[in-house]
Parts: sequence; C-alpha cells; structure tokens
Amino acid sequence: MATFQRLCAGLSALSLNLARLSLALLGMVVIFGVVMRYAFNDAPPYIEQVALILVISVAMFGAASGARDGGHIGLDSVIKMLPHRSKRVMTLLVDLIGLGFGLILLLGSYQMGHSTLHDLIPTLGISEAFRYLPLSLASFLIALFSIEHILAIDWQATEPSLES
Repeated sequence: MATFQRLCAGLSALSLNLARLSLALLGMVVIFGVVMRYAFNDAPPYIEQVALILVISVAMFGAASGARDGGHIGLDSVIKMLPHRSKRVMTLLVDLIGLGFGLILLLGSYQMGHSTLHDLIPTLGISEAFRYLPLSLASFLIALFSIEHILAIDWQATEPSLES
C-alpha cells in the first residue's frame, strides 16, 4: 500500500505541476495574442485554440491533484457529528462517487477523442482528439486517487473515547 500511495503522490505532484505549467503558458499565449492583435494588428489564428487546450489542461490537472489531496469544497460539519463507523461509510460513499465520476468522465472523453481522431483543428493542423487528452489523463487520475482513498479506509481502527 505504501508503494501505491507514493506512486499516487508522485502522480498528484506531476498533475499539479502540469496545471501550473499550463497556467503559465496560458498567460504567455494570451498576452502574446493580445500584443500581436492590438500592437501589430496581426493576431495569429492559432492563439484561441492553444488557449482552449491550455484552459482545459489547467482545470483538469488541477482538479485531479485536488481530488487526491481533498482540496475540494466539503461540508463536513454533519459528518463530524456522526459515530466513527458512520464517518467511514460516508467517506467510502464520497470516494465511490468520485470513482464513478472519474470513470464516467474517462469513458466519455475517450469516446469523444476517438470520434474526433480524424478531424483536424484547422489552425493547428493536429487532431481534434488532442482536446480530450488532458481530460482523459486527469479523469484516469481522479479514478485512481479515489481507489487509493478507498483502499486507505481503516475499518478496524476505533476513535479514542472521551470517557477514558
């Protein structure tokens, strides 16, 4: 289990770094496009398509890393009041929903990528399927991190009692 957790930690760090890199590139591409359009009246036609792919990459790789680290919005005030075993059941339920979401997103992005494989993005000259690559990779990571969370649930541990 420790090896699997180290692998997931490394993949999460890689995912976060890809999101950071994509965000930095997005900023540069947009600034370049604005300068070319307004200063030189010569906007490159590919800027919008590159920016779109980078926006998808930022969102999805950031979401994948956040899914592993629990960096999502959570309303846990009710769960904190539940008995210990019920907390674990709710944790399992949340992780199963995350796993289902990741798998559905993976299947959908694969199908969309496959169906657009032979279509080209005209301004870039590459396959439309490239738009779905970050989505497919990140949804796989979301599913993988959900599995890691499910496997990490300790059903045997007990909470310390306030009476002792």
